[in-house]
Amino acid sequence: MDKSLSVVEQKTVEFYGDEIVAVRSKDGTVYVPVRPICDLLGVSWSSQQNRINRDEVLSEVVENISVFVTNTQGQDQRRTMLCLPLDYISGFLFGLSAGRVREDIKDKIIRYKKECYQVLAEAFHEGRLNPDTDFEALLQTDSPAAQAYKTFQALAKLARHQLILESRLDQHEVRLEQLESTIGDPGRYVTPDQASQISQAVKTVALKLGKSSGRNEYGAVYGELYRKFGITGYKQLPGSKFQVAMNWLNEWRENIEGDLPF
Repeated sequence: MDKSLSVVEQKTVEFYGDEIVAVRSKDGTVYVPVRPICDLLGVSWSSQQNRINRDEVLSEVVENISVFVTNTQGQDQRRTMLCLPLDYISGFLFGLSAGRVREDIKDKIIRYKKECYQVLAEAFHEGRLNPDTDFEALLQTDSPAAQAYKTFQALAKLARHQLILESRLDQHEVRLEQLESTIGDPGRYVTPDQASQISQAVKTVALKLGKSSGRNEYGAVYGELYRKFGITGYKQLPGSKFQVAMNWLNEWRENIEGDLPF
């Protein structure tokens, strides 16, 4: 546990008559002292501390943090307390069994499980400090601030959907390119494997022609291929014309020496 964790903000949040302290560290993480919650709920702190230390997740994220608290004389003093990140406070609360506590605090534990995280989160992220504030009712007032908030939320939702859509389109294009490079697209070009077969066929024809002419015939054979199929490179041959091109080269080779096809 990091005993030097720097606190930049502390708030006291009212929760159905209880006051819950939470702090924000320098890196922006919100932490909640656990013992005060145990005291408010009437559960044993020592047993809950042992439970945190035994838990494989909570034990890794718990921190000792210096927090201002009010003593019995009403004076503020700094105390080092065991704190959990806000994102993990629900995990701790859900470990409390309402069936194993006194009947008079059972409903209170259930309320903490349902609402405590949300109220603390809103206190730091939206400025809400009281669970009795009905935010939905405020939005229904149609004040300029409410309208601006709803417009912002709509734009944020639209931007989120746009980001997801763009991501899916990008993934689709990548998969399409991979598919085409593997099996080829009959409406486009030959695959790399087909292009290699054409190149080998051209090489064989050129070598056989060269034996008779004594010249390098590669350019001549490629030139004939390009003119016949209206292309500027053998890799640009449409996939649908691959077999036609191979048959043509095979016939050319057979006409030279009567050999078997490629």
